[in-house]
Amino acid sequence: MKTGWSELLRRVWSALGRYQYVLLVLAAGVLLLLLPVGSGGEREQEADAEQSEPFDLEAFEEKLAHTLSQVQGAGETQVILSLDSGSRTIVAQDVERQSEGGGSSTVVTVGRGSGSQEVVPLQTVAPEFRGALVVCAGGGDPQVRLRLVEAVSALTGLGSDQISVCEGNL
Repeated sequence: MKTGWSELLRRVWSALGRYQYVLLVLAAGVLLLLLPVGSGGEREQEADAEQSEPFDLEAFEEKLAHTLSQVQGAGETQVILSLDSGSRTIVAQDVERQSEGGGSSTVVTVGRGSGSQEVVPLQTVAPEFRGALVVCAGGGDPQVRLRLVEAVSALTGLGSDQISVCEGNL
């Protein structure tokens, strides 16, 4: 029996000829595709936690002020931001259209166990800023002012005409 299997394997191996290594690599690839990757449940929960966190304007202003105070020559800094619109979440909707042009839409929900249901968020839109005021001890220096305007512009998306930097007694 042993000689039968070894003889069969030798015949198959020799019959494959120059394609034997290609087939061996393909078989290894198929085997790797069939292996489980791991649980993605932890990542999904982290992503849900990040999306459900509302935008905190005061915390953002404090963080921005702390960061801007690290700019050389700026000194102690205070920041005030005004919003054009707050952050909002776009939810999934099921839209049914009728041939007469009418239709209806319903919000898609998912059951989370024990009878609770949550909406399915598609996208969270960041808040839009209207303007920024930066007050700092070094606000009179043109180089410091330029650095502060560029930093605030990079972080908020505001144009330089919407950012005011003033010298203050802090």
